[in-house]
Amino acid sequence: MLASPSPSHMQVWACLAYGGPEQLQLQRRPIPTCRPDELLVRVHATTIASADVRIRTLALPRGFGWLGRLIFGLRRPRQPVLGTDLAGVVVDVGPDVGEYRIGDRVLAMPGAAMGCHAEYRTVRSNAAIARIPEGISFEDAAALAFGGTTALHFLRCSDLKSGDALLVIGASGAVGSAMVQLGRHLGASVTAVTSTPNLDLVRSLGAGHVLDYTRQRLHDLPHTYDVIADTVAASSFKSCLPLLNERGRYLAIAGGLPDMLARRRGTRRSISGMAREHSEDLATLLRLTAEGKLRPVIDHVVDWPDLPRAHAHVETGHKRGSLVVRPPQCPS
Repeated sequence: MLASPSPSHMQVWACLAYGGPEQLQLQRRPIPTCRPDELLVRVHATTIASADVRIRTLALPRGFGWLGRLIFGLRRPRQPVLGTDLAGVVVDVGPDVGEYRIGDRVLAMPGAAMGCHAEYRTVRSNAAIARIPEGISFEDAAALAFGGTTALHFLRCSDLKSGDALLVIGASGAVGSAMVQLGRHLGASVTAVTSTPNLDLVRSLGAGHVLDYTRQRLHDLPHTYDVIADTVAASSFKSCLPLLNERGRYLAIAGGLPDMLARRRGTRRSISGMAREHSEDLATLLRLTAEGKLRPVIDHVVDWPDLPRAHAHVETGHKRGSLVVRPPQCPS
């Protein structure tokens, strides 16, 4: 491991080529300086999301192979420093930043620009950013971001209403665990699909019914649903049609190009695409957590040197909630 960086330099984890976790390398880079409309954040916690693993491996959803190379880089990631979210402390602000001050605790999502697997990250003041309320740790805040904003985006697109029947496939992951809780908060009747070790977890998150996919087939369910949210690409719009009510919505959250091009079937429709990050959504997630209505689910928290090994764990597909990484010299 590198020595602790000087005040002018920081440590980052860079992905130098597509492939396994061995492609991740610890590097030293200059600490970025703020542009007039930016703030500089000292990162206290970040996460390794499924998006990070997909970009590192270039194992993209069906139909996005070569398109992915055009977007992310032909031979290696164009942005080598991965990481979609950060929680930390503002240490500098540009002259055009009026809302945030040095010392503010913030949660931010640069999103597709990534770059959060670093000790410092500049964030534009009009990006997705929100203050972290007192009583919420950096680790819990970071764990909310990716899964929570994705769940909010798709629930908004689905127009989920109180009393609707919601089926969540992959209910123990970062998106699924948020989807179960937010669906229940909105008044839906939630059925969660997960594996045997996670049954108690999803029940504790508010699922009224649970399905162990290792023992029961999804399509043997006796009920139908207003909204089906597949967070892990384990099904398809076509295969779930018998489970959808009239005007039912299928959320292909991890879906590929065929899901994006899927045509309506009568009154039933498929919804897919990339989730967008908004400051208001981050603020909502943090407020619900402060009020005890939303619980961040953390698989575990790893220290900075263990980031490649944590990547390998996320790649197994058996992560519960979010996997949080702490850069060096940060308090817990």
